[in-house]
Amino acid sequence: MAKKRDKVDVVTVGVGWTGGIIAAECAKAGLKVVGLERGEDRDTDDFQMVHDEYRYAVRYGLMQDCSKETITFRNKPSQKALPMREMGSFLPGTGLGGAGVHWNGQVFRFLPYDFEIKSQTEKKYGKDKLSSDYLIQDWGITYDELEPYFDKFDKVIGLSGEDNNPFWGKRSNDFPTPPMKKTPLLEKFEKATKALKYHPYMMPSANLSEQYKNPDGETINACQYCGFCERFGCEYGAKSSPNVTVIPTAQKTGNFDVVFNANVVEILKDGDKTTGVKYVDVKTGEEVIQPADIVVLTSYVLNNAKLLMVSDIGEQYDPKTGKGTLGKNYCYQIGPGATGYFDEQMNTFMGAGALGMAIDDFNGDSFDHSDVDFIHGANIRFTQTGKRPIETNPVPSDVPLWGKEFKQASVKNYTRTLSVGGEGCSMPHKNNYLSLDDTYKDAYGLPLLRMTYNFTDQDRNMHKFITDKAAEIMEKMGAKKVEKNAELEDYDIVPYQSTHNTGGTIMGDDPKTSVVNNYLQHWDVDNLFVVGAGNFAHNSGYNPTATVGALAYRCAEGVKKYHDKGGSLV
Repeated sequence: MAKKRDKVDVVTVGVGWTGGIIAAECAKAGLKVVGLERGEDRDTDDFQMVHDEYRYAVRYGLMQDCSKETITFRNKPSQKALPMREMGSFLPGTGLGGAGVHWNGQVFRFLPYDFEIKSQTEKKYGKDKLSSDYLIQDWGITYDELEPYFDKFDKVIGLSGEDNNPFWGKRSNDFPTPPMKKTPLLEKFEKATKALKYHPYMMPSANLSEQYKNPDGETINACQYCGFCERFGCEYGAKSSPNVTVIPTAQKTGNFDVVFNANVVEILKDGDKTTGVKYVDVKTGEEVIQPADIVVLTSYVLNNAKLLMVSDIGEQYDPKTGKGTLGKNYCYQIGPGATGYFDEQMNTFMGAGALGMAIDDFNGDSFDHSDVDFIHGANIRFTQTGKRPIETNPVPSDVPLWGKEFKQASVKNYTRTLSVGGEGCSMPHKNNYLSLDDTYKDAYGLPLLRMTYNFTDQDRNMHKFITDKAAEIMEKMGAKKVEKNAELEDYDIVPYQSTHNTGGTIMGDDPKTSVVNNYLQHWDVDNLFVVGAGNFAHNSGYNPTATVGALAYRCAEGVKKYHDKGGSLV
């Protein structure tokens, strides 16, 4: 028989950015909150060690353990899905802070166009710009409605940047801290893009340009430009993470408790309400029930969707009939771009996770799409994130991948190679979705989540267009040789490409086409909230974290309103 804990006002399933934000806001309001974290405790002190590229970047020391839980994958419904045995295309985190510990810190707000993509596209280009196989829809909230929550997230993390991009949405306040250092390599990109009549700007960065104290009194330190951000925790406390911002804020209230090694396996229900969750203590194997008045799913995209599915909450999307919403609109991103080989040696090994410059001249609807066969686009950027020696082996395509010539080219090009890339959007397609696997199970006896996904014509057309633009910029930067990224074929779940999975628990203004409303409140179970990138109706040409953070603050407001009044919030 399962052990039963004391009932609380709110329980969060996962303690990363979203779980930390919900906990901080609710605990400050006097609510009793428990956060269930299936990983271990950790903070800045745990990362004060030698930068171990093999442990963290190669062996994924901060990532989800695929021997206990993974996903199965296939390109189309007619194929047999097989399990991922090692991390490949994306890297879900585990442990306190989640992926907010090992991220790069690139923080972009989605564009106003993103939130009203269906209505804006149809208004400008007509209903037939994309075929009916693409399931684009508005989000049920506008940029202007979400802007105050974006602003709050910026201030909590101390975001560094400059407000000189003509294409993004209006900001109610300037960036809390100035942009990062503009290095000689960034100046190359700036000079080239300005010569091409584009509009470069310093990327918004959660690697802070200077020490900063946020509105909750938490201090974030200044970046040291060591080049070990992505896949690593920051030993300086200079990369904004849940562990140095919202989690300490929640803990200081005395109203927040974290339970570690707690893997949630079921959302418990009584009629049309949830009564709490059941989890397994991963150390002892003991089953435990955590009762709560309000349950908030704050784990990774894939885990939120799976937990709803195994708990039989909501209607599973069926690509044959188009009915159901759970698992629908899964999207990824694409990586157009070009690499340039130079004669001069450069300090490419120095950098920071969000040190870079970007343009949005070909992102969102910043340009006329009438004569191209896709919508949206990509944020095109040059980043100086730090080239680490084990995984950095840039060689031209005509060099053999073995032997003396390869070794010589590797050594030579390690500090003589630059890349311009695009963070390419992804539009939902009827055959790209999440469901439960009918064969494979996890360590707790639950079906694995099954991902069905492939690139579409929209992806391929946009990839080629953006790659050509990136190559043009690289040539203008002075590369002696430029090689374009290969054109898209079928999506492969290896190698690593991006951790920016979205969709599956999408938000909207109609329960027939969405899982949650614009407070992230479940349509069918009103004391259940689901928040994360799974709420995105499509993916954008940006990194998702700023929009996830804004939605989390919106959700926290909804949780507090529900606690006070109950019922549907819209």
